[in-house]
Amino acid sequence: MAADELLALYDPGDDTGRVTGAAPRWQVRAENLPHAATAVIVRRPDGAVYVHRRTDTKDVYPGMHDAFAGGCVDAGEDPEDATRRELAEELGITGVELVPRFRRWYRDENTHYLAFGYEVTWDGPVVHQPEEVADGGWMPWQELLDRMADPTWPFVPDGRAGIAAYLDALAGQQ
Repeated sequence: MAADELLALYDPGDDTGRVTGAAPRWQVRAENLPHAATAVIVRRPDGAVYVHRRTDTKDVYPGMHDAFAGGCVDAGEDPEDATRRELAEELGITGVELVPRFRRWYRDENTHYLAFGYEVTWDGPVVHQPEEVADGGWMPWQELLDRMADPTWPFVPDGRAGIAAYLDALAGQQ
């Protein structure tokens, strides 16, 4: 994750994911420019979800818990390719089927992005990228939801919005 890497910029008025240009990561962060990011929830066949704690050196939401692996979409990169790249980098997971779940804009004072949300099923080893993931483990789904109901639990705010979008997507399938 280099500060000078080029990220794709997206049209914030377009939910389909229209790219409008590119900018260096430092500028995207400094000016809170609209970009795209991937978010993939990893679930075991028994329904448990992989929850990890971000390192204290992350540029956004350091040290907080998250239920999504993911990151920014690079300039010229397809969001699905970015999802596979991020999943492999952060958790060492490869060769899985990505199931699209949601596409939704998120914005706060720290970040502004179109989230490309996916789900994967995995029951193998998880290998953390030490620069981005401090620790993690499997958590029963209901325990995650119960913890997220506590606003004092240090869980990334965009992840809270992502879980809501994920639940909306699952409810829409019924």
